[in-house]
Order: sequence, then C-alpha cells, then structure tokens
Amino acid sequence: MFEKRGPSLTLDILLSCMNQEDASLIQRSHITGSAVVINQCNREDYREFPTDHGVARMFFTKERGLTRSRNMAVRKSKADICLLCDDDEVFVPGYEEGILKAYQDLPQADIIAFKMTNQPSSLPDRVMELKFPKLTRVSSWQISFRREALLRAGVEFDELMGAGTGNGAEEELKFLMDCRRAGLRIFYVPFPIAEVDHVGSTWFAGYNKDFFYNRGATTRYILGAPLAAVYAVYYVVKKRKKFSISAFTALKEIFRGMKDNKIVRQQKQRKG
Repeated sequence: MFEKRGPSLTLDILLSCMNQEDASLIQRSHITGSAVVINQCNREDYREFPTDHGVARMFFTKERGLTRSRNMAVRKSKADICLLCDDDEVFVPGYEEGILKAYQDLPQADIIAFKMTNQPSSLPDRVMELKFPKLTRVSSWQISFRREALLRAGVEFDELMGAGTGNGAEEELKFLMDCRRAGLRIFYVPFPIAEVDHVGSTWFAGYNKDFFYNRGATTRYILGAPLAAVYAVYYVVKKRKKFSISAFTALKEIFRGMKDNKIVRQQKQRKG
C-alpha cells in the first residue's frame, strides 16, 4: 500500500494493562516489535520481555487510571512513533511496516488513525485529514502519533477523563481536540493494524442514565456548552435505536450532565 522512502523510523506500542505477571498478554496481542507496557498493579517494578524483533519493556506501577497510564508510556518511550493499545487488541502480521510506511508517506502528519479489521468505520476508505466532527469517529485503538511532535506541543492525555476517573470516556476525543488546537495535523489511513477482542469494558455498563450524564459532562468539557448541545441532539438522534432508555430521557440526562459541569469543577479544585 505504501512506498517506503526517507529515513527509517522506530515504533513503540504503548500497551496499558492491569495485574500482569508475565509476557502472556504481549504474546496474546501478537506484538512482534518494541513496546512500552504500563502494568498497573500493587507494586513498583520493571521487567523486559523479548519479542520477535524487539523488546517489550514492562513498567509495574501502583498508579491508577488509563490516561495516567498513557502519559507514563509516552514519557518512557524512546521511539519516533507511538501507537496506543489496550489489553483487548490482537495485531495483524505486518502492522509495524504499514504504520511506519504511512508516516514516511505522510511527512506532514503528526497523528495518524488507522483501521481496525473487525470494526466497521464510518470514515471513507481513503487517506484523509481529520477535523471536527470527523474526529468523533476515531477510537483510542486507532491512534498513533509522532512522539516528539506531541512533546513539543505540550499535549498530554487528560487525567480527569477515561477509565478509573468515574467520568466516563471520550478521553480520545479530548486528546485529538487538544492536538488540533495545538496546531498538530491528524490523518486517517485505512490500513488495518489489529482487531479488537471485546471482553467487557471497565467503564461502559450500557446506554443508561449514568452513561448519558457523564457524556454531557465530557462533551461540555471538550467542546464548550453551545457545540456540546448541538452534538448532543445529533448523537441522540443518530444512536437512539441502541438505547435502553427513551431518547427524551437520554437527552435530559446529557443536559443535566452539561449543567452540573462536574469535570470543570474537578479541574478547578485540582488547580487549587
């Protein structure tokens, strides 16, 4: 798919997991190159596991929270390119070559979202630059980035969001929007890199009242109240057939979450 050219680049898979004791997850994920594994558990430790042509460096930490895990992985990485990874992904053969060639073919790209083999995408099947609202169609499994570009821009994953915070998800949208605001360019490349093996979410318990309340809080935090309100109506209309509650109740809970604005209040408390 890609023509290889330019200087060679290096890739780290940034794998977030919990309570691992050996290399079984790395092997099950079919990681064949280098990786930084942040293993949230009950001790501080470090181990290395060889892969087919690289090494997986596992950092054991008592810290909790998915976005904290990802920020730590970025700091520990030494690679040019990083790819986010959860503990329910299985990579396809040749994922490394495809990812690195994509960056060689798109030197203007700071961030590239790739395709998942078993997840239908609503994005066109072509290389394209992404802006809002198309950024809402990207999941964390798809996201890769040039590490130095991220560090230069000063963008991190927001530690008030994501699994372990009690605030629901949407942390990937916050990350991508922060990158756009920092002037970074985001692209989509329909090269399949992995499949997702859904084994149950640590935060998603269905389209219930809590889900929509948290969604109201997160979308207001990310987009601001006016745009979040428009997006709420669009989201409810588009997704209403999946809900276990009425569209009216879903929208009511979203607006209640927007009104309470709990993440902004948490942010203010953190700043003191």
